[in-house]
Amino acid sequence: LVGTGKKEVPFDQVETDQAMTYGCERALLVMKAATRLQKQLSEEGFDQLFYQVELPLLEVLAAMEMSGVKIDTGRLQTISREFQDVLATFTEKIYQLAGETFNINSPQQLGKILFEKLQLPGAKKTKTGFSTDVAVLTKLAQTHPLPAEVLGYRSISKLKSTYVDALPHLVNSATGRIHTSYNQTVTATGRLSSSNPNLQNIPIRTAEGRKIREAFIAETGCTVLSADYSQIELRILAHLSQDPLFLESFKQNEDIHTRTAAEIFGLMPDLVTEHMRREAKVINFGIIYGMSSFGLAKELGISPKAAGDFIENYFQKYKGVKTYLDRILKEAQKQHYVTTLMKRRRYIPEINSKNMTVRQFAERTAINAPIQGTAADLIKVAMLSISNRLAKEKLKTKMIMQVHDELVFEVPDRELETVAEMVKEEMENVMELTIPLKVEIHWGKTWNEAH
Repeated sequence: LVGTGKKEVPFDQVETDQAMTYGCERALLVMKAATRLQKQLSEEGFDQLFYQVELPLLEVLAAMEMSGVKIDTGRLQTISREFQDVLATFTEKIYQLAGETFNINSPQQLGKILFEKLQLPGAKKTKTGFSTDVAVLTKLAQTHPLPAEVLGYRSISKLKSTYVDALPHLVNSATGRIHTSYNQTVTATGRLSSSNPNLQNIPIRTAEGRKIREAFIAETGCTVLSADYSQIELRILAHLSQDPLFLESFKQNEDIHTRTAAEIFGLMPDLVTEHMRREAKVINFGIIYGMSSFGLAKELGISPKAAGDFIENYFQKYKGVKTYLDRILKEAQKQHYVTTLMKRRRYIPEINSKNMTVRQFAERTAINAPIQGTAADLIKVAMLSISNRLAKEKLKTKMIMQVHDELVFEVPDRELETVAEMVKEEMENVMELTIPLKVEIHWGKTWNEAH
């Protein structure tokens, strides 16, 4: 219709009759597809998810995109200079350890330094030279300081180019705000994703990530309010597995990782050290992601045998979790899909693959999808409920961001207490689970302060 290559023309230059025929055919095709798909939606039991969650959520997301979020570009310029100084320090240290200057951003040059000059072990050849990806450098960092410095350099460099230097160019000149796009159909788990810019990948646990969040600010007379589900995936696992220890721990509002450490190390909770708690935390979240003993060994820096003992000990104590995981895998092998509490499906055709690597990845997906997918569904329903309450109570508060398990609002100062209470209430009562959902509310003049 529009031609190809040099003969390609813009659509508005296509002959009217041809454009009309094309447009009518498209409309007819959409109508025919819709008739068939609507029938399929009902037959497969997706009506509620589609008509009561995903479809009405469109309006909420459109409003969030239109509202956007205010950015302090001056603050970003300051952070850019700070990051440049940090990069210069990393560069100097890397050159010193390498004994020469080279292009740190070139995998080929870095590979030669690491594996030819420094003779570090574990070299992996690719078509273009040595592999210097994150996994390789992380392993090498245990034997030499240079790879750790390169990882630090790369981390700062990526944050600087992706956010600090890029965000000011994405500010809308008319609104002075950034307007990201939220996508409902990109992730396989049902989670929302955001693009241009992607707000989901700004790290929260690093000082650099927190600095970037300082540049996300409230309008004058307003406050940034953050509402974050606490350990929602572990709470969903407790509900799905009905494991007595898990349920008791959450009902009594205990620290779940300390309780897990106490159970697997056979100690009183008061005797659990910070190191033990960290190990228990890795296991708790590792279970959600279907982590193997090999993966756990790598994460904790212990032998696969010790990691295997950890996991076995865990399942001895949390028998309900083991029973649930075994059941999920059997169901997936039989029907080639798993479902969330709201009946969202994740199809896993590779679950019975003869290729062990492919099959193990499919098994991890089968374990994680119902948990992560249910968390995604819950926050979507919460967004709808909050949006309805804001409209009903004629509040001026705007929902401006959604990042994983967190909702962010721009709240006029006079509405702060009302909105904080209302958001917590709606999010915690979004669905009745065996154990309570818990939401942490924080606020401040910047997104970072609201944590």
